[in-house]
Amino acid sequence: MPNKAPTIVREIMSRDCYRVTGKTSVSTLAEGLALHRLPGVPVVDERDHLIGFISEQDVMGKVLESSYLNDEPPLVRELMRNEVLSVPPNKSITDLAQEMLGAKPKVYPVVEQGRLVGIVTRRDVLSALLRMRHT
Repeated sequence: MPNKAPTIVREIMSRDCYRVTGKTSVSTLAEGLALHRLPGVPVVDERDHLIGFISEQDVMGKVLESSYLNDEPPLVRELMRNEVLSVPPNKSITDLAQEMLGAKPKVYPVVEQGRLVGIVTRRDVLSALLRMRHT
């Protein structure tokens, strides 16, 4: 009998995800985005509460500018977005897939009681939908 396909975000999210704080330098963030191959990451406080989100697009211009001027780019807190689309871990994968249609983020922080517990990407959701079709 085949394995049961995942149905909620908790079953497909990455738990040990890359995250930054507002005090992280944009240079460090850019290196982390490249290393982890992510288009963006959650910004958390010292208690892992979600306080923002920052993407490659948010920092690309600042990294380019600082390389021309040979100075240090700003901190994440200066560029992050404070309004963040996040999802709870018990959200249905199909409901999330519906929300992801259109110009929505490629990475969603997964939040439980205000704390970051993981991330879920469009790729994660697409893979889960494909597994659902085959069960």
